[in-house]
Amino acid sequence: MQIIEIPDFGSLNISHIVCDYNGTLAVDGKLLPGVAVAFNSLQNIEVHVVTADTFGVARQQLANINCRLTIAPNENQAIWKRDYIRSLGADSVVAIGNGRNDRLMLEESALGIALIQQEGAAVEAIRYADVVCTDITDALAYFINTKRLVATLRS
Repeated sequence: MQIIEIPDFGSLNISHIVCDYNGTLAVDGKLLPGVAVAFNSLQNIEVHVVTADTFGVARQQLANINCRLTIAPNENQAIWKRDYIRSLGADSVVAIGNGRNDRLMLEESALGIALIQQEGAAVEAIRYADVVCTDITDALAYFINTKRLVATLRS
Protein backbone atom coordinates (compact mmCIF):
# COMPACT_ATOMS: atom_id res chain seq x y z
CA MET A 1 0.00 0.00 0.00
CA GLN A 2 1.10 3.53 -0.75
CA ILE A 3 -0.25 6.45 1.28
CA ILE A 4 -0.35 9.89 -0.34
CA GLU A 5 -1.52 12.89 1.66
CA ILE A 6 -2.96 15.65 -0.54
CA PRO A 7 -4.00 18.94 1.10
CA ASP A 8 -7.69 19.74 0.57
CA PHE A 9 -8.14 16.53 -1.46
CA GLY A 10 -7.59 13.89 1.20
CA SER A 11 -5.49 10.87 1.96
CA LEU A 12 -5.09 8.22 -0.71
CA ASN A 13 -4.33 4.70 0.51
CA ILE A 14 -3.50 3.00 -2.78
CA SER A 15 -3.18 -0.77 -3.04
CA HIS A 16 -4.20 -1.25 -6.70
CA ILE A 17 -3.79 0.49 -10.03
CA VAL A 18 -6.31 -0.71 -12.62
CA CYS A 19 -5.57 0.18 -16.25
CA ASP A 20 -7.46 -0.22 -19.46
CA TYR A 21 -5.27 -1.69 -22.23
CA ASN A 22 -6.01 -0.27 -25.70
CA GLY A 23 -5.69 3.49 -25.82
CA THR A 24 -4.19 3.52 -22.33
CA LEU A 25 -1.25 1.11 -22.28
CA ALA A 26 -1.22 0.24 -25.96
CA VAL A 27 -2.01 1.60 -29.41
CA ASP A 28 -3.42 -0.83 -31.96
CA GLY A 29 -2.65 -3.64 -29.50
CA LYS A 30 1.05 -2.79 -29.18
CA LEU A 31 2.35 -1.87 -25.73
CA LEU A 32 3.62 1.70 -25.56
CA PRO A 33 7.30 2.38 -24.78
CA GLY A 34 8.08 2.77 -21.09
CA VAL A 35 5.04 0.88 -19.76
CA ALA A 36 6.97 -2.29 -18.85
CA VAL A 37 9.68 -0.35 -17.00
CA ALA A 38 7.09 1.77 -15.17
CA PHE A 39 5.00 -1.25 -14.11
CA ASN A 40 8.03 -3.17 -12.94
CA SER A 41 9.26 -0.20 -10.88
CA LEU A 42 6.03 0.23 -8.90
CA GLN A 43 6.36 -1.06 -5.36
CA ASN A 44 3.68 -1.93 -2.82
CA ILE A 45 0.94 -1.49 -5.45
CA GLU A 46 -0.67 -4.33 -7.39
CA VAL A 47 -1.22 -3.49 -11.06
CA HIS A 48 -4.25 -4.86 -12.91
CA VAL A 49 -4.96 -4.62 -16.63
CA VAL A 50 -8.59 -5.02 -17.66
CA THR A 51 -9.40 -5.26 -21.35
CA ALA A 52 -11.70 -6.75 -23.94
CA ASP A 53 -8.44 -7.47 -25.80
CA THR A 54 -9.73 -6.16 -29.11
CA PHE A 55 -6.56 -7.18 -30.97
CA GLY A 56 -6.07 -10.49 -29.13
CA VAL A 57 -2.46 -9.74 -28.13
CA ALA A 58 -2.65 -8.36 -24.58
CA ARG A 59 -1.43 -11.56 -22.91
CA GLN A 60 1.60 -11.74 -25.21
CA GLN A 61 2.37 -8.01 -24.93
CA LEU A 62 2.19 -8.13 -21.11
CA ALA A 63 4.29 -11.29 -20.68
CA ASN A 64 7.09 -10.80 -18.14
CA ILE A 65 5.53 -7.58 -16.85
CA ASN A 66 4.46 -7.19 -13.24
CA CYS A 67 0.65 -7.07 -13.65
CA ARG A 68 -2.53 -9.14 -13.46
CA LEU A 69 -4.41 -9.38 -16.77
CA THR A 70 -8.19 -9.87 -16.80
CA ILE A 71 -10.21 -10.13 -20.00
CA ALA A 72 -13.51 -8.28 -19.79
CA PRO A 73 -16.71 -9.53 -21.41
CA ASN A 74 -17.79 -7.81 -24.63
CA GLU A 75 -21.11 -6.64 -23.19
CA ASN A 76 -21.66 -4.00 -20.49
CA GLN A 77 -17.96 -3.26 -20.10
CA ALA A 78 -18.44 0.01 -18.22
CA ILE A 79 -20.49 -1.73 -15.53
CA TRP A 80 -18.15 -4.74 -15.47
CA LYS A 81 -15.10 -2.48 -14.98
CA ARG A 82 -16.86 -0.53 -12.21
CA ASP A 83 -17.72 -3.80 -10.46
CA TYR A 84 -14.10 -4.94 -10.82
CA ILE A 85 -13.00 -1.75 -9.03
CA ARG A 86 -15.56 -2.39 -6.30
CA SER A 87 -14.33 -5.97 -5.84
CA LEU A 88 -10.85 -4.64 -5.04
CA GLY A 89 -12.17 -2.03 -2.61
CA ALA A 90 -12.74 1.17 -4.59
CA ASP A 91 -11.25 3.40 -1.89
CA SER A 92 -7.84 1.76 -2.46
CA VAL A 93 -7.85 1.86 -6.28
CA VAL A 94 -6.44 4.20 -8.90
CA ALA A 95 -8.13 3.70 -12.28
CA ILE A 96 -6.50 4.77 -15.54
CA GLY A 97 -8.34 4.78 -18.86
CA ASN A 98 -9.39 6.74 -21.92
CA GLY A 99 -12.57 5.19 -23.25
CA ARG A 100 -16.26 5.70 -22.66
CA ASN A 101 -16.30 2.19 -21.18
CA ASP A 102 -13.79 3.42 -18.55
CA ARG A 103 -15.97 6.25 -17.22
CA LEU A 104 -17.57 4.32 -14.36
CA MET A 105 -14.30 2.87 -13.09
CA LEU A 106 -12.74 6.35 -13.18
CA GLU A 107 -15.65 7.70 -11.16
CA GLU A 108 -15.80 4.80 -8.68
CA SER A 109 -12.10 4.65 -7.82
CA ALA A 110 -10.34 6.71 -5.16
CA LEU A 111 -8.45 8.42 -7.98
CA GLY A 112 -9.35 8.40 -11.66
CA ILE A 113 -6.81 9.33 -14.32
CA ALA A 114 -7.97 9.87 -17.90
CA LEU A 115 -5.44 9.71 -20.71
CA ILE A 116 -5.43 11.58 -23.99
CA GLN A 117 -2.90 9.82 -26.20
CA GLN A 118 -2.92 8.72 -29.87
CA GLU A 119 -6.41 7.20 -29.59
CA GLY A 120 -7.86 10.28 -27.93
CA ALA A 121 -10.24 10.15 -24.98
CA ALA A 122 -13.98 10.02 -24.56
CA VAL A 123 -15.41 13.19 -23.07
CA GLU A 124 -17.21 11.11 -20.44
CA ALA A 125 -13.92 9.54 -19.33
CA ILE A 126 -12.44 13.00 -18.86
CA ARG A 127 -15.55 14.23 -17.04
CA TYR A 128 -15.33 11.45 -14.43
CA ALA A 129 -11.55 11.64 -13.92
CA ASP A 130 -9.70 13.53 -11.18
CA VAL A 131 -6.61 14.06 -13.35
CA VAL A 132 -5.95 14.10 -17.09
CA CYS A 133 -2.55 13.14 -18.53
CA THR A 134 -1.19 12.95 -22.07
CA ASP A 135 1.17 10.01 -21.50
CA ILE A 136 0.78 6.76 -19.57
CA THR A 137 4.32 6.94 -18.22
CA ASP A 138 3.56 10.37 -16.75
CA ALA A 139 0.45 8.96 -15.06
CA LEU A 140 2.38 6.01 -13.61
CA ALA A 141 5.19 8.33 -12.49
CA TYR A 142 2.75 9.85 -9.97
CA PHE A 143 3.28 6.71 -7.90
CA ILE A 144 7.05 6.83 -8.13
CA ASN A 145 7.31 10.56 -7.39
CA THR A 146 4.13 11.26 -5.40
CA LYS A 147 4.90 14.97 -5.01
CA ARG A 148 3.84 15.40 -8.64
CA LEU A 149 0.36 14.14 -7.77
CA VAL A 150 0.22 16.34 -4.68
CA ALA A 151 1.15 19.39 -6.79
CA THR A 152 -1.59 18.56 -9.29
CA LEU A 153 -4.45 17.95 -6.84
CA ARG A 154 -3.90 20.23 -3.85
CA SER A 155 -5.96 23.39 -3.50
